[in-house]
Amino acid sequence: MIIALRTAQPADYAGTEHVTREAFWNYYVPGCNEHYLLHIMRGSPSFIPELDVVAVHGGRIVGNIVYAASVIRTDDGKEYEVLGMGPIAVLPEYQRRGIGRRMIGYTKDRAREMGFRAIFLYGDPDYYSRCGFVPAETLGIRTADNMCAAALQACELQRDSLSGLKGRYVEAAVYHMDEKRAAEFDRHFPAKKKLSGTPSQKRFQQIAAMRKKPDTPL
Repeated sequence: MIIALRTAQPADYAGTEHVTREAFWNYYVPGCNEHYLLHIMRGSPSFIPELDVVAVHGGRIVGNIVYAASVIRTDDGKEYEVLGMGPIAVLPEYQRRGIGRRMIGYTKDRAREMGFRAIFLYGDPDYYSRCGFVPAETLGIRTADNMCAAALQACELQRDSLSGLKGRYVEAAVYHMDEKRAAEFDRHFPAKKKLSGTPSQKRFQQIAAMRKKPDTPL
């Protein structure tokens, strides 16, 4: 299967929102909001258009990855720009074919060339450890509310680029979306059934609960 990766264009936006909705529907919660997040991200000042990349098969968009500028707020009061990844989506029928990892690798190389220090995300450690990410806690980085979270993953883009930057990861404000507006946005899409208690939702709840105060055991 030949999958081409390229920078997204405005004509691709509707297609990528469809892909994102299909990929996330009932995955973390009943329904999803990630397609709305993608929609508003592209109008946010923190959005990095050069890292908005689509995966294409036979002229059809089957995957998309995006990033927003975020910061590390160190314990000594300084701030350092980093990237927040996501959403990253692949159509369900194209998943488990390495497309997500290809998009991550492609954009990591591009972000490194652009001079970015590191990438952060909230996701399943089992998957992202295979993509070069490590628990942010091991680098001295906590969540914005000063917790160590298993879901918070980091990838240095330059050698030792996070060395000594102990502090909190503060993601771009656009990630904190209005769920009511997300629900209104979803009404523009074909109706889909919402399901509860799926295996992926149970896994998400398990990982989300893996939080602790600094220097305390889980």
